[in-house]
Amino acid sequence: MILPQSNILVVDDELFFRKLYCDLLMEEGYHVEVCDNGDDAIKILQQQQIDLVVTDMVMPGKSGLDLLRAAKAQSNPPDVILVTGHATMESAIDALKSGAHDYLIKPFNPEDLKHQVRNCLDQRKLLTDNEQLRRQIQLHQTGQSLSSLIDMDRLLPRALDVLQREMDTSVACAFTLKDGLSPVVTELRNIPSEVAERLIEILIPQFKEVTGLCQPNNKVEAKLEKLQQRCQKIWLLPLRDGGVFEGGLIVCDVAESVSATLPFADLHYLCDQVSLGFENSCRYRDAQQLMYTDDLTGLYNHRYMQISLNREIRRSQRYGLKFSLLFLDLDRFKEINDKYGHLAGSAALQEVGRLLVDCVRDVDTLFRFGGDEFAAILVETDDRTARVVAERIRKVIEEFAFLKERDMASYVTVTAGFATFPTDATEKDKLLSLADKAMYAGKESRNVICGVVDIPEDKLD
Repeated sequence: MILPQSNILVVDDELFFRKLYCDLLMEEGYHVEVCDNGDDAIKILQQQQIDLVVTDMVMPGKSGLDLLRAAKAQSNPPDVILVTGHATMESAIDALKSGAHDYLIKPFNPEDLKHQVRNCLDQRKLLTDNEQLRRQIQLHQTGQSLSSLIDMDRLLPRALDVLQREMDTSVACAFTLKDGLSPVVTELRNIPSEVAERLIEILIPQFKEVTGLCQPNNKVEAKLEKLQQRCQKIWLLPLRDGGVFEGGLIVCDVAESVSATLPFADLHYLCDQVSLGFENSCRYRDAQQLMYTDDLTGLYNHRYMQISLNREIRRSQRYGLKFSLLFLDLDRFKEINDKYGHLAGSAALQEVGRLLVDCVRDVDTLFRFGGDEFAAILVETDDRTARVVAERIRKVIEEFAFLKERDMASYVTVTAGFATFPTDATEKDKLLSLADKAMYAGKESRNVICGVVDIPEDKLD
C-alpha cells in the first residue's frame, strides 16, 4: 500500500549512500529527491510537499536533528527516518523524542530500509485517511446541526460561526427581511452597524439574483470601495423560504487566495444545510405564528401573552427596566353584534386591531384575549407613559367611525387599566391581577383610563 505520489527526500553528505538510497527507493516506485546537506534540504521542504525524509544524522552545517526539527515545523510535516553510523542510546532516544519516525544504523540491510519506508508511508496514509474520515464526520455533524436548528435566533449566529471558521475571517453579518421588504440586521461580527446596513443595501440586488454561495460582481465595486471593501474579499449566501428571498449572510475580509485553498465541495454542503435550516426555521416560525396568533385580528393571543410576560420580566430584572401591562375592554361592543350581526362585529374587531397597531411602537406587543378584550405589553414604559399611551388609544377609538365602508358607521369607546412592573408588582400573576382590577374599576364609568392608584382600596384585596 504505497501513498499515491509519495515524495521522499534523501539527505546524506556521502555520495555512495545518496545513490544507494535513491536506487533502492526508486525500485519501490517512489519519487525521490536527493540533497547533500541540511541547509538545502530545508529549502526543499519549504518549496515542495515531501512525505518522508531519510537523512543522515551527522552532516556538515545543519545536522539530521536540525533537519528533523525544521521538518516538524512545516504546516504539513513529513515523517523523518534518521540514519547514522555513530549511534548511541542517547542519540537514538533524542531523535525519537524530537519526533523521528524511526532510526537506522549503518550499515543496514537494504530490506530494512525498504520495510521502514513502506511501514512509515502505510501509517501516514492510514492517518491521512482517518483525518479525512474525521473531517467528513465533523462536516456531516456540523451540517446536521445547522439543518436541524429551527430557532432563527440560534441558526443565523451558528451559520456565521461556521462560515467564518471555514473562511478564516472574523468579519461578517446576517440580516432578514421584515415583511419581505426591509432588511433588518440580526447579527454583527466585528463590523459597525452603519457599515453593515450600507453593505446590505448595496448587495441586496445581487442577493436576489443568485441561489447559492458566491461573490458580488464588479458592478458594485465602486460602491464597495467607499466602504473600504472589495468584491474579491466578500462572499454572499442568500437565504430563501420556498424560493422567496428572505435574508442573507455576508462574510468579509476573506483572503483572495481562499478560492485556491478552500474545499469548496465541503463549504457548499454546509451552505446547503444552512439554507435548509433557514427554510425549516421559517416553517417553524409560521407554525408558531399560527399557534400564538389570533385568527381574526392578526394580533397575538392569550397563550403568547404568558410567554411574552415571562420574557419581559426576565429582561426587566436583568437590566433594571420597567414595563407596563395594559388591558383594554370595548364598551357596549355587544350593540354592534346585536344590530348588524356577528360578521359585522368581527369586521369591527379587525379595525380595532389595526388602530391599536398604529397607537403603539414596534417594540410593544399587542394581544387579543377573545371577544372584545385586548392587551398590550409596553416595554421600558413607566406608569406615567403607560397612561399617556392608554389615553391615545382611548381617544383614537372614541373618534373612529367603525364599519363606515359598509355603510354601518358605528362608534364605541374603550376602558383601559394598567399596572407597571416592578413598581406595582414584582410577580407575573400579581401584575395580571392588578391590571385586570384596574380595568374593571374603570368599567364602572366606562371610556376612562385607570392605573393601580385608581383602584378602590376595597378592590385591592
